[in-house]
Amino acid sequence: MSLSGEQVRTAGLPGFIRLSGTAGQVADKLGPLADLVGTWFGNRGFNLIAVPEGAHGFRLLINPIVETITFTPIGAEVPNRGGAAGTQRIPGLHYDIRVADRETNTPLHIENGMWLLLTDPLHPHDQKVARLASVPHGDSVLSVGAFSETAGPPSISARSAMPETGKPVPLGYLDEYSHPLPPEFIPSNYTQGLVDLLKSQKVAKTTTLDVSTVPHGGIVNIPFIAKHANLTQFSSVLWIEVVENPNNPTQTFDQLQYAQQADLNFLPRFDDPTKLICWPHVTINTLVKQ
Repeated sequence: MSLSGEQVRTAGLPGFIRLSGTAGQVADKLGPLADLVGTWFGNRGFNLIAVPEGAHGFRLLINPIVETITFTPIGAEVPNRGGAAGTQRIPGLHYDIRVADRETNTPLHIENGMWLLLTDPLHPHDQKVARLASVPHGDSVLSVGAFSETAGPPSISARSAMPETGKPVPLGYLDEYSHPLPPEFIPSNYTQGLVDLLKSQKVAKTTTLDVSTVPHGGIVNIPFIAKHANLTQFSSVLWIEVVENPNNPTQTFDQLQYAQQADLNFLPRFDDPTKLICWPHVTINTLVKQ
């Protein structure tokens, strides 16, 4: 007899064990997260971050990136007991991210965490997704949001990585944001490269995962980060796309595009020195399931 779900131990210490079902059963419960399972590789991405430099300055870093992301099912659902509200049972995925500079192969970023599918036990159709992330800078992030599935390509809006400095800005202060850059990455509209790639593709279906730390979620930073470049808000959008193979229209492949933004606050604003400038730290990429 196969076991699944939550089973009471019949021997040994009292408690519970949670055993996973078959691969098909696990996928069915993952809902919009199911198509993430596997390993993805992409080398079309860019990472932009401004960091404090000296007493009153900043340095802008823009790196073309190569990235590998692996998503693995947690397996059994995790129960959250709510008494009269019922038991929330959460399926989810572990994930691991490795990012390196595309030109030098220098490691830039590692991250691990989970994606969860959240269902209200009293309102089964009320579902959300959540991303839990941990990075070795000393930040832990919980972001929550919605998902959707549409026929055809995603609708990707323009997004800006320009800092919120307040006016007037000293002449030349933001020149680093306008230095010669690769044509596929523009700080004032950093998602344009994702849109341009889709113009040459035929996308049959898109699943969108859109999460943010506002209004539901939060961030915890180590004291050094909180003091010198405080991470205050995080958002990310993933577009999981089924794309027609240009060499064989009867075949498709899975593509993952994403845009994420982490807002760092440091240096006084020019219009109000009691407030800090918000410096968007942004990353975009397009990956293909291996």
